[in-house]
Amino acid sequence: MTRKEKALQYFAAHFHCSQSVLAAYADQCGLTEQQALKLGGCFGSGMRKGEVCGACTGALMVLGALYGQDDKEDLAARELSNTVNDKMTARFKERCGSYICNDILGYDITTPDGIASVRAKNLFKTLCPQMVANAMDILAEIIEETEKEKQA
Repeated sequence: MTRKEKALQYFAAHFHCSQSVLAAYADQCGLTEQQALKLGGCFGSGMRKGEVCGACTGALMVLGALYGQDDKEDLAARELSNTVNDKMTARFKERCGSYICNDILGYDITTPDGIASVRAKNLFKTLCPQMVANAMDILAEIIEETEKEKQA
């Protein structure tokens, strides 16, 4: 099973988009899948505020685990972390139209009317899996590019 398939399987099992993306990369991030599911648990639906899409946030957590700065003196790691962050958000916006959950869904999910509309149109089951798939594709591209650049 590919990482993308695993993420989509988690999402289909009713985990948040953020959990699904992060858990699919848990092993590469030095986490158990259970730890990844817990860590990603509060980031779905744009932190439940319709902000940055949880699929994008899950991908950013993966990139942080792989390329984040963990030594205050390691400014190269900070720069790399900033670079992969900018790539992820820009590519996600380009591919999905936005990286803001409310914009992607077309409704303000912090309101009863907004959430009712999203549910009535089944967007969490039709549109959101595509956001998970897009995040996984972009994430794989960025990891591949970054690893090639590190080896060059």
